[in-house]
Amino acid sequence: MTSGSLHAKLADALRERIVSGALAVGEPLPSEARLVEEFGTSRGTVRQALSALRNEGLIEGGQGRRPIVRRRPMGQPFETFLSFSAWVERSGHRPGQRTIELARRGADPVAAGALGLEPGEPVIDVLRLRLLDDEPVMLERSTFALDIGLLLFEFDTDAGSIYAGLLARGVQIVAATHTIDAVAAPAEDARLLGVPKGGPLLRERRTASTTDGRPVEYADDRYRPDRATFTIANERAHHLALVRTVPGTGEAL
Repeated sequence: MTSGSLHAKLADALRERIVSGALAVGEPLPSEARLVEEFGTSRGTVRQALSALRNEGLIEGGQGRRPIVRRRPMGQPFETFLSFSAWVERSGHRPGQRTIELARRGADPVAAGALGLEPGEPVIDVLRLRLLDDEPVMLERSTFALDIGLLLFEFDTDAGSIYAGLLARGVQIVAATHTIDAVAAPAEDARLLGVPKGGPLLRERRTASTTDGRPVEYADDRYRPDRATFTIANERAHHLALVRTVPGTGEAL
């Protein structure tokens, strides 16, 4: 087994203890020496696993202090930030979605610019209402490049993650840029999300690219601020982590 898979296996085991409550919020993790003995691995592997959990926002502390559990059930690392379904499932909740529109049309100027197209070029637009335990949480508007978007007609977009469906068809979306701000809810958004018209919504605009660097999706997602927030966590010598959370629960999703 490679060192990468060893530290991932150890991180998974500790993550499960945090999710299950076996390690409670505020409780210190076992010492590095104890983890080395328990898992039969090296101190370097243990430190890699702890670093991964720290980047997810699950633990804090270190540099001579035993790390403690910061929150549960789960942090949201970049690898699953792209997928709403992965975010909800990793948190121990039940994701859901209802496709409101899946249509071929001409790209509007904003989406066209993000995707490197001319305005009016054909694209596939998707509008979905995303649910957390059957409660509306986010309204997802995505515009896909035509060849990628046409694949969406090959599977049920109400069945789960669009990214998972695309991955099964050979499309690997591996990078994205995110812009987060706030907008007033227009009438349609307010009706679908069950919030007052003109009320605040968190907006995340995203341009996602495949392994060859090609932008294939432009998204404009609107979140209910009482059901999701965004936290940016960084640490010297580590990559930036973007975290979605449920306000008032102490949970990082």
